[in-house]
Amino acid sequence: MATLVFDAAVLSRKDDIPPQFVWPADEAPSVHGVEEIAVPVVDIAGFLAGDGAATGGLRDLAAACEKHGFFQVVNHGVDPALLAKAYRCCDAFYALPLAEKQRAQRRLGENHGYAGSFVGRFGSKLPWKETVSFNCSAAPEGARKVVDYFVAVLGEEYRDMGEVWQEYCDEMTRLALDVTDVLAACLGLGRGALRGFFAGDASLMRLNHYPPCQQPHLTLGTGPHHDPTSLTLLHQDDVGGLEVFTGGAWRAVRPRGDAFVVNIGDTFSALTNGRHISCLHRAVVNSSLARRSLTFFLNPQLDCPVAPPAELLAIDGRPRAYPDFTWREFLEFTQKHYRSDWRTLDAFAAWINQGRKG
Repeated sequence: MATLVFDAAVLSRKDDIPPQFVWPADEAPSVHGVEEIAVPVVDIAGFLAGDGAATGGLRDLAAACEKHGFFQVVNHGVDPALLAKAYRCCDAFYALPLAEKQRAQRRLGENHGYAGSFVGRFGSKLPWKETVSFNCSAAPEGARKVVDYFVAVLGEEYRDMGEVWQEYCDEMTRLALDVTDVLAACLGLGRGALRGFFAGDASLMRLNHYPPCQQPHLTLGTGPHHDPTSLTLLHQDDVGGLEVFTGGAWRAVRPRGDAFVVNIGDTFSALTNGRHISCLHRAVVNSSLARRSLTFFLNPQLDCPVAPPAELLAIDGRPRAYPDFTWREFLEFTQKHYRSDWRTLDAFAAWINQGRKG
């Protein structure tokens, strides 16, 4: 049997999608579409400036973080020109021949590199997408990490592309840390109380490309899951496809060009002792338009202990929800032992409590 390769140009010429991409009926998207979610919106600049209207919305934001772990931020200070350059670079990469993209092929057990639908890692319920991921960090030694990656993996001719993504990652780190200040306030902590947790961060940038699919009702661009990371900052183009699960149903997220989507991830949920919950989300595809999204995952330093601040435990008065762990351990668990879904953190906690066996 020939090895399956995710090449949208080839797959699009088939009448039916390969069975590896077909999802069970109870997980496949609705053929009738879904209603839109009412998304809490945070004015980041207003909050940082102490604007009354911006700070007055913290109660609604806190409720959203405890209900579904999802919101959007505006007035974030990211230059629209940088966003435009980022999308041009995204388009340029995915327009490359498959063999060229595969020079950055992701290896089993690693979280960075090019992946065509994770073929080779999983054999069923494959996502209808291709991705390229690369590590980034605000630590001094990470100042040129993204540029160096593009040059080392793809060649000197990709230096300019690396420069764009380096600038973009630097901006995402700035914005993500600003978001932690807002979330600290929601938790009753002082501004900056959570920033130290991300010193020497081991963050990740991922570019998602969802080609058109001839049978979109049978597959998913990304299956239902919680991000195992801390915070996800996502900018999506105007095609749409992101859905969030809340109130017992899937809800569509209307694209908004001036906003970044923020998802609470499992690591941040553990940091808040489960008070802020991970966002359960997925991505659907369509039959006519390709969709792109730019996704930044804020992570702590690899060996940083993940444990709720003592001040937060005192405020909440609740017992510990999860054992101590490091991001390195959780990352290894998701890359080598468990396919991320909506049960990942609980499965990981059980794995730790069982002595990290299996």
